[in-house]
Amino acid sequence: MRFAVATGLVALFCVSNALAQSAVDDPYLWLEPFDTPAVMKWVQAENERTLGVLQKDPHFEPFYRDALAIAQAQDRIPEPALLGGAVYNFWQDKDHVRGIWRRTTPAEYASAEPHWRTVLDLDAHARAAGANWVWKEAVCEGKAERRCMLMLSDGGEDAVMAQEFDLKAGHVDEHGFVLPRGKQTVAWEDESTLLVAREFVAGELTKSGYPYVIKRLKRGQPLAQAKEVFRGRADDGGYGVSASVLHDRAGHRAIVIQRPLTTFEFEYHLLTAKGPLRLALPAKADIDALVDGRLVVHLKEDWHAGGATHAAGSLVALDLAAATRKPADLHPVPVYVPGPRDAVQEVGATGDALLLNVLENVRGRLLLLRPLPDGKWASERADLPDNSALAISTTDVHGSRAYATVTGFLQPSTLWEIQTRPTATRRIKALQPKFDATAEVVEQFEAASSDGVRIPYFVVHRGGMALDGGNPTVLNAYGGFEIAMTPRYLATIGKLWLEPGGVFVLANIRGGGEFGPAWHEAGLKTHRQIIYDDFAAVARDLIARGITTPARLGIVGGSNGGLLMGVEMTQHPELWTAVDIAVPLLDMVRFEQIAAGTSWVGEYGSVANPDERAFLASISPYAALKREVRYPEPFVWTTTKDDRVGPQHARKFAARLAEYGKPYLYYEETEGGHGAGANLAEQARTRALEWTYFTRKLVAQ
Repeated sequence: MRFAVATGLVALFCVSNALAQSAVDDPYLWLEPFDTPAVMKWVQAENERTLGVLQKDPHFEPFYRDALAIAQAQDRIPEPALLGGAVYNFWQDKDHVRGIWRRTTPAEYASAEPHWRTVLDLDAHARAAGANWVWKEAVCEGKAERRCMLMLSDGGEDAVMAQEFDLKAGHVDEHGFVLPRGKQTVAWEDESTLLVAREFVAGELTKSGYPYVIKRLKRGQPLAQAKEVFRGRADDGGYGVSASVLHDRAGHRAIVIQRPLTTFEFEYHLLTAKGPLRLALPAKADIDALVDGRLVVHLKEDWHAGGATHAAGSLVALDLAAATRKPADLHPVPVYVPGPRDAVQEVGATGDALLLNVLENVRGRLLLLRPLPDGKWASERADLPDNSALAISTTDVHGSRAYATVTGFLQPSTLWEIQTRPTATRRIKALQPKFDATAEVVEQFEAASSDGVRIPYFVVHRGGMALDGGNPTVLNAYGGFEIAMTPRYLATIGKLWLEPGGVFVLANIRGGGEFGPAWHEAGLKTHRQIIYDDFAAVARDLIARGITTPARLGIVGGSNGGLLMGVEMTQHPELWTAVDIAVPLLDMVRFEQIAAGTSWVGEYGSVANPDERAFLASISPYAALKREVRYPEPFVWTTTKDDRVGPQHARKFAARLAEYGKPYLYYEETEGGHGAGANLAEQARTRALEWTYFTRKLVAQ
């Protein structure tokens, strides 16, 4: 034991020394503060240079005009949220830059031109307060559904301030709850009580900047007098502790506390009158819904319980009353068991049914499951279009109505109303086509990766495409966090890229959730190289099929997908001519020191582990850049207010390219958080910059 401890201390000492040395060797640490004068002067200079190239290109203005028209189109489908029997929607357009929160009845919503009543004009609200607010969400009380907490951020960052809104009165409650800015979550225990996770005492945050304490705040009570109900630890991983309150139509209620141990491992507790009770669930699991007094749990690892083994990817149910009595002795009942090419993407619940959005070989299906008296579940498939991607928009846990979106690469999105008692579906809204897709087709192929595993990918192209390698092609993927990349309507891409004759490719590489937890875990931590091999294999397959050549091939990805782009650029510079690196992670040796980086240790590993540090250093794009290598000219972009990944990665990567005399374009939007901008105009400009870049590199040669 003494030897093991000593060895661990030596390893830790070596890692600490290595980190200290890397800091000494890194001349661009000065770019890591968010917005010092020196940093912003550098950003301004880079922006001026890049905009001087891209905005002066003859393609930019028509691209921006088309992208803005699509973003601000009045015929967009208003995304619904069911609340208190009404349909709510947050809407932005050229007249409502920050947006309006509005509502109508379900009957009106289904009509061609609903009559909306504005609940909150955020533009006017922000002006009155002299604030730069961006809408994040409204967290509403789940039983009476009268009161909501408006979560508003400064310029789009993840940190929010929260204030109470009275739905019945139709205005902000000046005497209601107000929570100052911070990374925080709230849940309504009842109409007069909030469960708040935030920094109550200075420094009371995890290393990644998220709360680990939950307190109960009563109406009229100062925040300093809130009573603690749960405490995690400062070294917890993930996105911080949170409380959620689940209701069902039968009147059951479950207050669930989720404590993240790592990125993908959690503790779950039921908050009761006696305090929190820890549920003996596996660490990799999600509690998704409450139906007829049964907690529905999505397993991300095999679970041996109740005399049976329940496979990763399955859904099981727990009797809430029994779990409350004996939280350490749980008896799960199977709800849904996926096949080998299936994966559960979303779970929702109405008052009488469980809704599952399931992928079958990367094609969406909507299943309705109902609990039976004997504890089993009956299942049926909702009548929705085939060979499409689905998304559950909203459900009414007190009623029998839900809405779902159906979309495809070339099929404009449609919104469907689902009745769950009795089962019925009807299409109530359809997006008008945003580009001419009459000549376009979609094909699905597979590429063999470095270990022989077949990697599926979609190709969207003009029918009759010549297989001579001359087609300008953009390849997209994500490859992380069990996020599945599914077909989606390519409104802006279709107009700016497909309609002029370009090809778009979406790859379903490992690290994602297209085929369940195993597809994700195949690329975790030091196994991550297989994700990058998958992507390169798809590129080579495209070239082998004659669809494109390296001279006509570009790639695009954001966030974790931005890391993917950086790795592919440095590992295979010969395969691409254009690389669009969006809001990326790129310095994988220091990612834990930047923004919320430590919350992703479960995905990437940690430099505190010598083996993981060695691997991270080997794939880190910032560390992998070399003077003697010829790279394609990338377009690297980020936002100043990205407090999740942080703009530091992109800045330092660009600065290193400049040091080595390599060509690059860098752009930093000063608003917008972890995304493309804070409003529709900023987002449209970013899209126009991206596709101008691709057109310059792959078409206008």
